Amino acid sequence: MSRQKIINMLLLTVFLSSCSQFDAFVDRRREAGAKNPESMYVGASKPDAPAICYNSIYTKYERVKKLADEECVRQKTGTHAEPVRQTLFTCRLFVPNHYYFKCEK
Repeated sequence: MSRQKIINMLLLTVFLSSCSQFDAFVDRRREAGAKNPESMYVGASKPDAPAICYNSIYTKYERVKKLADEECVRQKTGTHAEPVRQTLFTCRLFVPNHYYFKCEK
């Protein structure tokens, strides 16, 4: 196989695998070696105030709201999420924006 074909295959593989990098997610990660509950989770999201990282080009507000609602129900802190504020360029490279919510009952 020629060098150009190999380069094209590698570029295609990188391009296709990067599509999943645009998915919205809850900005909360568990710290594996945490000794107390206060430092167990890192990230902008709290149990009663989910923060969603998203890319406004690829993700609609309805999807972001649904993720926040699901997080409120999962954490048993409310039945739905109300938007509080939005920040730009405060998350990751491909999902740069944050939407902050507050859980309501």
